[in-house]
Amino acid sequence: MSPELRAFASDVLGLHETMRAEGHTALVHTAAASTLGQMLLRYCREEGVPLVCIVRSPEHVELLRGAGAGHVCDSSAESFEEDLKRACAATGATLAFDAIGGGRLAGRILACMESAIAAGSAFARYGSATHKQAYLYGHLDRGPTEIDRSFGMAWGVGGWVLPNFLARAQPDQVARMRSRVAEGLSTTFATRFTAEVTLAGALTRDAISVYGRPATGIKYLITP
Repeated sequence: MSPELRAFASDVLGLHETMRAEGHTALVHTAAASTLGQMLLRYCREEGVPLVCIVRSPEHVELLRGAGAGHVCDSSAESFEEDLKRACAATGATLAFDAIGGGRLAGRILACMESAIAAGSAFARYGSATHKQAYLYGHLDRGPTEIDRSFGMAWGVGGWVLPNFLARAQPDQVARMRSRVAEGLSTTFATRFTAEVTLAGALTRDAISVYGRPATGIKYLITP
C-alpha cells in the first residue's frame, strides 16, 4: 500500500476513534464517494457504525448504494436537506467530518442534525441540549466556511487532521490502529488505481491533466 493510502486508512481509524472518544454513535461524512470515503463505508459496516454519506451527484449515490451504503444524500438534489434530516433522524448522527471545508455545507449538516433531534419536541429557546459537532478535515472548497447559526447553541465547528490526533493518542491506541491498517490492506482499505506510472511518467503533461483534477475514482500509483 502506498504511503498516501496508508494515510487514508489511518484517517478512517482516526475518525472512528474520535467519534468514540467524544461519545457520538454515528457519523456524517462528505465527499463520501472518494477513496477515503469508500474505505470509511467499509469500515463502518464492519464495525456496525451508522454512517450518512453525502455525495454530489446521482452517479455517486448509485456507486455507494451498490457498495452497501444505507444512507446516501445527494447535495445537488432539491430534496437534499429533507433527505439529510431523515438520515440523521434514522441514525442519530451528531458528528460530521467535512472534506469540503468551504461554503455552507457544514452549517447545513448541523442544521439538519438539530432539526432531526428537535422533531416532535417542545419549543426550546436555545435549541436542543444535544451537542452537534462538525470537523473540517479537507479543503476541496477553498472559499470561506459560512455558518448560518440555525441550530441552537449546543454545537461546535473545528478542524481535524491526523497528525494532531496521533499526537494526542495513547501509544497503545496508535499501535492498535497500525495493526488494524495492516490487517485490512487487501480488504477494508484496498483500492483500485487508474494507472501505475513511474516518477518520470507522473510528471508528463498527459498524466498531470488526469490526476490533477479533483475527480472521484482517479488515482495514480507512482512506482519510482
